[in-house]
Amino acid sequence: MYMASFQDFNLNKQLLSAVEELNYEVPTEIQQKAIPVIQGGHDVLGIAQTGTGKTAAYLLPILMKVKYAQGMHPRALILAPTRELAMQIDESISQLAKYTDLRHVAVYGGIGPKTQIETIQKGVDILVATPGRLMDIYLKGELVLKELKTLVLDEADKMMDMGFMPQIRRLLEIIPNKRQNLLFSATFPEKVERLSDEFLEFPTKVEVTPQATPVETVNQVLYEVPNLKTKINLLNALLEDESFNRVIIFTRTKKTAENTFRYLARKLDGEQVKVIHANKGQNTRINSMEAFREGNVRILVATDVAARGIDISLVSHVINFDVPIIYEDYVHRIGRTGRANHSGEAITFMNEAEEYHVQKIEELIRMKIPRKPLPASVEVLPTPFEEAQEIAMEIDTQKRKENPDFQGAFHEKKLKNQPRTTKTAKTKSKVKGKKFKGS
Repeated sequence: MYMASFQDFNLNKQLLSAVEELNYEVPTEIQQKAIPVIQGGHDVLGIAQTGTGKTAAYLLPILMKVKYAQGMHPRALILAPTRELAMQIDESISQLAKYTDLRHVAVYGGIGPKTQIETIQKGVDILVATPGRLMDIYLKGELVLKELKTLVLDEADKMMDMGFMPQIRRLLEIIPNKRQNLLFSATFPEKVERLSDEFLEFPTKVEVTPQATPVETVNQVLYEVPNLKTKINLLNALLEDESFNRVIIFTRTKKTAENTFRYLARKLDGEQVKVIHANKGQNTRINSMEAFREGNVRILVATDVAARGIDISLVSHVINFDVPIIYEDYVHRIGRTGRANHSGEAITFMNEAEEYHVQKIEELIRMKIPRKPLPASVEVLPTPFEEAQEIAMEIDTQKRKENPDFQGAFHEKKLKNQPRTTKTAKTKSKVKGKKFKGS
């Protein structure tokens, strides 16, 4: 059934006022499909790309269900894999529950639990948590979960990939059996769907796009770049374009993120660029994210810790400085741009070893990423020996993964260069052997 406006969902006046203030006009496809099903009390397995409005799709029905402040203990629990996503969800609750008296808190690691526990002790209706911190607080005896009516797993695939299943199973043993379960994710591989059978009862599957399909508002481009120094040169050339006004650069490792950040900070005004990765302190990460969100920072360099669940509108470009080796992360990375029906561009740099991963990503997203020639202004530098060796070794590993009988390029080269065994060669070998033996 098509819902032309949020009023069609029979939301109360407080929620409608907040929705209007946020300039939400027409419900997105996931909201149209999921909200009525959740309001009907069904378990939901929701598959929707990031940036399609899935957070509001589950929050609005929960806010209607919880309605007003009551008692001391949480009635809704939302689990998220990372502290950044937990904070983002909590911020969304603040916006949507603005005109209600509902109490909510996000609990996550990286900072001491003291303040979080104090907030819980004052009474909470909706709790947002990362699994580790949730269990820490519960085991301290500071959290009562017996009044829980709704459980949400956001970015459920990432939660399971990150090894949270033991904690989630433990949680399922201590919360009421009679509850509504909601699972939302941008990707949902078959193995995760099997795992979801453990805690969903006869779920309604809500899928608004094929799994792992990038949003249509994102224009994807791929450059073939031979090495790290040429990647830096290409990055330089692209950032000279003023249309790159709010850019996230994703790297595979913390080291590359830090080096890229330092280079850009030297090259550009240092205030224009920030970096976030796992080695950065919690406050530094929060401040960098806020500065970028508010438009005070032009460029954010990040590892995949920032790829999921961070809702920053009007990101003009996402640059994959490295190709992700967890292929679903490509979808989440490029989903940082083209949000809320705004257009955006996702640019990927690919060296020879990364081509293997790009092919796997193209299989996942069911499309070929358009190739583009390097701009004429970009100087293509020769690949240093060590980097060439690393690339060759990585390609060997990939070939061995696809074909267990493959013995490596070095082995093949050795065989190719080895002289044929002739009678003369055998004789020489014997002579050498005798000489060695008698010496």
